[in-house]
Amino acid sequence: MTDHDTSEGALVLFSGGQDSAVSLAWALTRFPRVETIGFDYGQRHHIELTVRPGILERLRALDPKWKTRLGEDHVVNIDSLGQISETALTRTTQIEMTASGLPSTFVPGRNLIFFAFAGAVAYRRGLKHIVAGMCETDYSGYPDCRDDTIKAMQLALSLGMDRRFVLHTPLMWIDKAATFELAERIGGKALADLVIEETHSCYIGDRANKFEWGYGCGKCPACQLRAGGYEKYKAGRK
Repeated sequence: MTDHDTSEGALVLFSGGQDSAVSLAWALTRFPRVETIGFDYGQRHHIELTVRPGILERLRALDPKWKTRLGEDHVVNIDSLGQISETALTRTTQIEMTASGLPSTFVPGRNLIFFAFAGAVAYRRGLKHIVAGMCETDYSGYPDCRDDTIKAMQLALSLGMDRRFVLHTPLMWIDKAATFELAERIGGKALADLVIEETHSCYIGDRANKFEWGYGCGKCPACQLRAGGYEKYKAGRK
């Protein structure tokens, strides 16, 4: 693998949240060329898109190799997804469990659509690898975050575009505490601090309240997962 072998480059689904930021750092240690893609789908926590540029700049500053490897950022507007989705991530409604057994924050088809657009961009940019922060260990039960779904999407993209894509989910089998640990293992305290200070995972989009684990409302499922993971991570460092 060389810096000129664009077929071994990677496109990272980068939302601005904790998981996608750690996945991006993971990709920067493995691929000579890394681009990022984010999606504006009318999400309630639109603040995640606002913090993305600052995170990218700080990642470039952490390591000279990362500065060289981290390339173009793509932001795709798919607000039609928000228009057809009656969910707590696209409407100001209560976050709760629904009759389907899934939380009201589940946006049907969201990650499938993300991968389809990412595949189209990766095809155009000559990038073989697609990296995403889905996790089946410490998550809200979303079916489009499951390993079987990712494997099926890899096959569908490769068949549908007649080009081999490889989908990577480095966080699939680890919990939030291990995600903090992975950040520290990859980039030391500087990367762990960046994840805490810059990324945004709160479903409400609260950027006014700062906790030891980062910004958020402190009450939504995303904040609770992050807070619990941080406490476990911190306890393990003692």
